Amino acid sequence: MTIHSVATPKPADAGRASHKSRDWFALALLMFPVLLVAVDNTALTFALPAIARSLDPSGVQLLWVVDAYALVLAGLLVAMGSLGDRIGRRRLLLIGISGFAAVSAASAFAPNAEWLIAGRAALGFFGAMLMPSTLSLIRNIFQEPGRRRLAVAIWAAGFSGGAALGPIFGGWLVEHFWWGAVLLVAVPIMLPPLFLGRFLIPESRDPKPGRVDPASVALSMLTMVPMVYGIKELATHGPGLASFGVIAFGLAMGFLFVRRQHTLASPLLDMTLFGNRVFSTAITANILSLFSYNGFILFLAQHLQLLEGMSPSESGTAMVPALTAMVVAGLLVVPLVRKVRPGFVVAAGLALSATGYGLVTFGNHDGGPAALLAALLVLALGVGSAETISNDLILGAVPAEKSGAAAAISETGYEVGSLLGTAVLGSILTASYQQQLALPEAVAQTVPAASAEQATETLAGAVELAGTLPAPLAEALTAAAGAAFDSGVHITAAIALGLMAGASVLAAVVLRRIPRAR
Repeated sequence: MTIHSVATPKPADAGRASHKSRDWFALALLMFPVLLVAVDNTALTFALPAIARSLDPSGVQLLWVVDAYALVLAGLLVAMGSLGDRIGRRRLLLIGISGFAAVSAASAFAPNAEWLIAGRAALGFFGAMLMPSTLSLIRNIFQEPGRRRLAVAIWAAGFSGGAALGPIFGGWLVEHFWWGAVLLVAVPIMLPPLFLGRFLIPESRDPKPGRVDPASVALSMLTMVPMVYGIKELATHGPGLASFGVIAFGLAMGFLFVRRQHTLASPLLDMTLFGNRVFSTAITANILSLFSYNGFILFLAQHLQLLEGMSPSESGTAMVPALTAMVVAGLLVVPLVRKVRPGFVVAAGLALSATGYGLVTFGNHDGGPAALLAALLVLALGVGSAETISNDLILGAVPAEKSGAAAAISETGYEVGSLLGTAVLGSILTASYQQQLALPEAVAQTVPAASAEQATETLAGAVELAGTLPAPLAEALTAAAGAAFDSGVHITAAIALGLMAGASVLAAVVLRRIPRAR
């Protein structure tokens, strides 16, 4: 009788398999804060009417409920990314998770608007610890480029999926509970990474971190906060001396920040990163992807709600297929870069975004929302493709010990791209609408001058005025306003088309030498 020996795995192989399994468990835990931040960004919008009824804030206070979070977050991203490199990225993540959960619980029961605004600012402080930490931890956990690329794709899919779920989830919570549930839900979501993260997420930090420079932290905040505030003002109130003055102040502080970094032995932000053409081009691709997507959402949401008569939740649901396509595209490009160079994948994604805007520029919007939603689907496919690979290129272009700073820059690009898309394309759209709209003579002779001015300012003002008029006048005003708005959409889309096409060519040229993934 022949006795066959049974092959047993070598201890080293078993250890490597166990280690790789632990990596994916760590990624699963990292997805909890990613999903929460993405959902929180969009869900709160649907709670604003309930907040207004419950706390009776002024118009300015209601605006600060939204803006306080974004301003503090943007101002601290760079500082928190560098801090994670110094004190440990897992440590910073767990501090952020604890603080975010505690402040969310306290803010959910805010007795007045001032309390809620302060809570939102504190959430921005702890939120700035979360996103750079998750992305930089992925860079250090997944050292192999192929596994890292898949992990980044899952990270991006979680962020996009959370943004898609936010409006639906937020509306459901407000409808079945109360507005505070949108904030309180952070507590159970944060519990798994809070209790298991210390055991499953490996710690990583810069082995030679250097000292934190308080002046650089202050200058980074004085750069980002005024710039973000100025861009928001530009989007809300249009071009003006105040908005441009605030942006100019932020740029001046940014100049001082850059100069100081060049003089420090241990800078808060290593400016030599931007000398890497792959890194800087991938950052540009990220910014423009978010620029194009948020600019598109801006005018699509107005079209669906004001011209097609959809409710906010209905319009959000109508966009879900495109957001789903963004998630799927981000995952599908991971195996694609084994056959196609990553630079060409990024360029193709930006070209798809340009194609989406091309469909809007040369299309007809009179046949209902289907054409615009189809264009959004094409654009979303492009954004999902370009965003995933560009994030991987950003992380792969820097040493692992600098991944916190790189992730912070990437996240800042997300914020700036989103804001610029809304501000720049929104301002062009508003200016074009105001120039193109000619009130029907019968309407101009019927309504007071103040009401007529309101209608010529925004599409929402025209639709609101139409609701107070007899049917023939309402139809005439709505048709004129819709035509002026669509004319502005064509002009805005043509500008975005040119920008995205140019970015596609730039990516193809600069990133063309990056080899295919093994």
